[in-house]
Amino acid sequence: MSNSSSITEFLLLAFADTRELQLLHFALFLGIYLAALLGNGLILTAVACDHRLHTPMYFFLLNLALLDMGCISTTVPKAMANSLWDTRDISYTGCAVQVFFFFFLFSAEYSLLTVMSYDRYVAICKPLHYGTLLGSRACAQMAAAAWGSGVLCALLHTANTFSLPLCQGNAVDQFFCEITQILKLSCSHSYFRELWVLMGGICFASGCFVFILFSYVQIFRAVLRIPSEQGQHKAFSTCLPHLFVVSLFLSTGMFAYLKPPSLSSPTLDLLVAVLYSVVPPTFNPLIYSMRNKELKGAIRKGISWIFLNGDKLPLFLHK
Repeated sequence: MSNSSSITEFLLLAFADTRELQLLHFALFLGIYLAALLGNGLILTAVACDHRLHTPMYFFLLNLALLDMGCISTTVPKAMANSLWDTRDISYTGCAVQVFFFFFLFSAEYSLLTVMSYDRYVAICKPLHYGTLLGSRACAQMAAAAWGSGVLCALLHTANTFSLPLCQGNAVDQFFCEITQILKLSCSHSYFRELWVLMGGICFASGCFVFILFSYVQIFRAVLRIPSEQGQHKAFSTCLPHLFVVSLFLSTGMFAYLKPPSLSSPTLDLLVAVLYSVVPPTFNPLIYSMRNKELKGAIRKGISWIFLNGDKLPLFLHK
């Protein structure tokens, strides 16, 4: 038995006991991490360097890529280091920092996805007012609000979680410091205090979900009123990537935090944590670029500029 004042470090969940499997997990996570950094980095470069992509939709996509890179960088590098060096420990301060940044980026991404649904709603339902409602100042304010809401949520949950007395040891049954797992270490009489904070988070998440749902109901109604089938297809194609990303984000996150205790097991909890913390940041760039010709063209142009020194090669070939 111990309390939070005597805990100087936490022990994270080890992926495997044998050295070969630990190195395999390291290599697997390294590949996923590099793929996520590459995909999101290409989107950042393409949106920042191509003036044709300086629109509200791509501005929010740039912010999403930044959040995805931060989110996966909060958890995966520490897990890779533990697998590579055959350790499990993370300092008390390091655990608190990890909880803060993960919850901050996770909450900010959810808020940003809500803002992006509003962007699609205005683009399809109120196209004549798009420039007015989503000017540069309005976009910057909405993005700042999304990031700010993430900071507030993270401060509230992190401060409340690490102010609880911990009486159940220091072993966290997860590969990163997850709030739900840390709460299992708290004293039983203190656990209910955090439940009130979690209820506030659920209310916030429910409000965002209702807003996204309402936006897409209006979008679908507007699209079905478009007379041409080609126009309907074009309108739907601009919404499908966002819908896929929202569905992936919500389905994995909701299952992780709202699944009944009867379904909880160490293996399932680990799998679900990987699904909601690692999979979305890795696949979001692929989802957004798969059917977006403008974005794919800008990415190809950026790769050409990096590896072929921009426009010099085409000029040389013309000569």
